[in-house]
Amino acid sequence: MAALIIICAAALVIFAVYRTVQKARGKAKSSCCGTPEVITKKKVEDTDESHYPYRYKLAIDGMRCSNCAATVENTLDEIDGIWARVNLGRKEADVLSKQEMQQADFARVMGATSYKLVGFEAVQK
Repeated sequence: MAALIIICAAALVIFAVYRTVQKARGKAKSSCCGTPEVITKKKVEDTDESHYPYRYKLAIDGMRCSNCAATVENTLDEIDGIWARVNLGRKEADVLSKQEMQQADFARVMGATSYKLVGFEAVQK
């Protein structure tokens, strides 16, 4: 009985070490948010900044990994006339827009995700 417990404990330790090494090397099968491997960022068709007269800085809470940042970026990019770039380190999104937006617009979009809009600033271009 004691041998079985020792074998199970050793197996758990080996598995934990293996997962830690895989995560450190960037080869873990899921991220902190449980998403599979790597989320692909959607490409924005219009990447000419001069076509976007409005700029916003959004503070986003809940992002912990690159998959979280890609999810937030993709969610914002799904809004027609929006081009977003997320900075995970600062936990913020730089958003270019072809139309004027309000904080409530972004809060509504982020409210459909597990991330929270905690700051909004309209930036003069």
